[in-house]
Amino acid sequence: MQPYWTLVRRELGSQFVSWAGYVIIAVVMFLLGLCWVSLLKALNAEPTEQPLMEMFYSTMYFWLILLIAAPMVTMRSFALEKYSGTFETLMTTPVSDLQVVMAKFTGALIFYLLMWLPLLGCVFIVHYFSNDAMAFDWRSLGTTALGIVLLGGLFMAVGCFASSLTRSQIIAAVVTFALGISLFLLSFLASAISGQTGWIAKLFTHLSLIEHMRDFTHGVIDTRPIIFYLSLTGLFLFLTWKAVESRRWK
Repeated sequence: MQPYWTLVRRELGSQFVSWAGYVIIAVVMFLLGLCWVSLLKALNAEPTEQPLMEMFYSTMYFWLILLIAAPMVTMRSFALEKYSGTFETLMTTPVSDLQVVMAKFTGALIFYLLMWLPLLGCVFIVHYFSNDAMAFDWRSLGTTALGIVLLGGLFMAVGCFASSLTRSQIIAAVVTFALGISLFLLSFLASAISGQTGWIAKLFTHLSLIEHMRDFTHGVIDTRPIIFYLSLTGLFLFLTWKAVESRRWK
């Protein structure tokens, strides 16, 4: 396990020794600030019984952060190593391909979670200045955090897979964004056929990221979306592992 954690620290360190990591955090903080300003304006204009976390995930800022953060965080994972020529040196060290893949995924996921920490500050500030002690459902806050973690794991795995296929960070970012936006657009397709019956409608409803997050923001923990996210994350990590292994046959 020691080589694995060494690689995780190396991956996290690469985010903070360059300007890229700080730019990502700054962009996320800016979008979170805009989001909460718009939410507070909406609450001041008209009271609502809608849970605050549901209002947050319903904004474009939440999905924009998710869709643009994944390419920015993961595009360096393998592509930069290949471009700079350090990838082959890394793979000659006494670590397995799977350890390298999991370490890069873990480093990206930890940075992704650190990126969301300002959200807790926004929540506690609003809670502190709220006159209603019951304005927040802490259970829904916890399940929303779970949904953010599961979504992040999936998008980080997608980003690692895209980065493992190319030497170009730009191509890796574009592929990650394209795959992420495709998954997101399936949610609108599910909404369009929500009134229909049959296995196709049920399939697209099961694939809907928006529906999953709605359940999480309501404090509902359903094992089906959890298994869905973990399965897709495992699939993309497996594909990344095989992409890294393919260098042996070149």
